[in-house]
Amino acid sequence: MQYVAVDGYGGDNAPFEIVKGVKQALESVKDLFVYLTGYKDELKKLIADFPKELLERLEIVDSKEVVKMSEKPSNALRLKDSSMAVGIRLVKEKKADAFVTAGNSGAAMALAMFKLGRIKGVSRPAIATLLPTLSGHMLMLDVGANVDCKPQHLLEFSIMGAVYVKYVVGVSNPKIGVLSNGSEPGKGNQVTIATYDLLHKSKLNFIGNIEGDEIYRGKADVVVCDGFIGNVVLKVSESIPDIIREFLKDEIKKSFWYKVGFLLAKPAFRVLKTKTDYSEFGGAPLLGVNGACIISHGRSNGEAIKNAILKAIKFSREKVNDKIEKTLSGCTVLRQLKGAVGQ
Repeated sequence: MQYVAVDGYGGDNAPFEIVKGVKQALESVKDLFVYLTGYKDELKKLIADFPKELLERLEIVDSKEVVKMSEKPSNALRLKDSSMAVGIRLVKEKKADAFVTAGNSGAAMALAMFKLGRIKGVSRPAIATLLPTLSGHMLMLDVGANVDCKPQHLLEFSIMGAVYVKYVVGVSNPKIGVLSNGSEPGKGNQVTIATYDLLHKSKLNFIGNIEGDEIYRGKADVVVCDGFIGNVVLKVSESIPDIIREFLKDEIKKSFWYKVGFLLAKPAFRVLKTKTDYSEFGGAPLLGVNGACIISHGRSNGEAIKNAILKAIKFSREKVNDKIEKTLSGCTVLRQLKGAVGQ
């Protein structure tokens, strides 16, 4: 049995869409048990129509508080009985194998760091997210946890990302690229140039720098950058499908033949929507903390929550954290780097 704690009040559409996603996940995975955290009386009403078979694999864990989407991470740490804190505590106590939230990502990271700690060998955890490419998907990290990074951090991100992509996404030998403003080794700022040298010396499948126009062409399976750049790329990426749809709507209204053409191409646009829909990806793993944590989009619907739970299950089953720790300890370049600075 896989045990997953789900924040019932995380996200803009909580708790209704969260409960909907939990139901879909329980229907999909027969050996899943969910701890649903939040206001018990309200949640009991929402699950009242669940079949008995699902209710037997679901337990509501009461909490007295909720972390708001606008909450500062430092304030979230003080809310010791929030639905988010209770869910992470269940992982800490080994009652749950993983935690899923669509709530405040900064608060989730702060609470996970405080309650679970870091994997041995990790200097800084990173938020990673899957993005669509022409050839499938690629993982980008960090996308918001660390605004300023050192080359060592980006090397660690590369290792963590490679392990995740190998065992959760299923790419046997992930290609690693550093996001920069040029493909040549000497391009970029001091951090990216130094990171290039470290990755070149490592045993990772490093393919060099990746420019912005290459991200979605599938050249790399893992793209590493600091959290400032990664978050900007992520927000721009999320806006593109909506902007394209708005452009198309405006143009289609201008001509009868455009409308006919749109109707004929509608199946293709439906496929495009699916490939770029964040709900299909479930959520972003918080890599580096001593526990499986998946942070979903704040606007997550039931489908997104279901997929986040499925991702959390695979993360736990594959023992990703154990493999990250082992890979970090076996990295000669990282050991030398830490030894040089007395770590």
